[in-house]
Amino acid sequence: MKQKKDTSYKAKAWIVILLLPITITVYILLIIGWKELQRIPVVLEWAESIHLKSFTQEKLDIPEEYIAIYQQAEEIYGVPWTLLAAHHRMETIFSTMDPLLSPVGAEGHMQFMPCTFVGWSHPSCSGLGQGDIPEEDKVDPEIIAEYGGYGVDANKDGVADPYDIEDAIFSAANYLAASGAADGELEKAIFNYNRSDKYVEDVLYFYHLYESQLQALQSASTLQIEKKDGP
Repeated sequence: MKQKKDTSYKAKAWIVILLLPITITVYILLIIGWKELQRIPVVLEWAESIHLKSFTQEKLDIPEEYIAIYQQAEEIYGVPWTLLAAHHRMETIFSTMDPLLSPVGAEGHMQFMPCTFVGWSHPSCSGLGQGDIPEEDKVDPEIIAEYGGYGVDANKDGVADPYDIEDAIFSAANYLAASGAADGELEKAIFNYNRSDKYVEDVLYFYHLYESQLQALQSASTLQIEKKDGP
């Protein structure tokens, strides 16, 4: 019985040895054949269309109406706009949270604690940062400048309002830039925004997702231009 098993194993081994060079040869011929086929204009055009289609199916999982605001904030503060989008996604799921007020008192589209927005040197600021700041002072650019806060009047309407989308995103960019994001210290800046390792991990997940989607869209755009300008 043992002799039969040994014979069977040897037979299988010989089959593998005999088939291996055949398999390698077929594989090489297929590669050469595909390269030769690509020289035929019709086949090349078909291959390019498939490649282009795979890229153009990509899209940014970011509401279009916010992208210009993120990009304007990046121009001023140097924080990647895709990082601002990632924070916006994490904080209020692109402002779909209702109300835009957390149980601990974080306010607006980007969930600022009042003391971070107005400034921790405000005499009422301590603890988690809720403070006891009058509502009119919370949005006063002069008060914010006096107490060293990060609130920004982005739309120049005289108030820095965490419930205004432009002000909120610019304020977030201001805060992240001051925390190192503009210098490439993304993890440090994200952690400073919300002191949680899980938060850092989640924001970086969305940041890298949006970066990869953006690169795919840019590649698709380049392919379309090359196809248009080609012979």
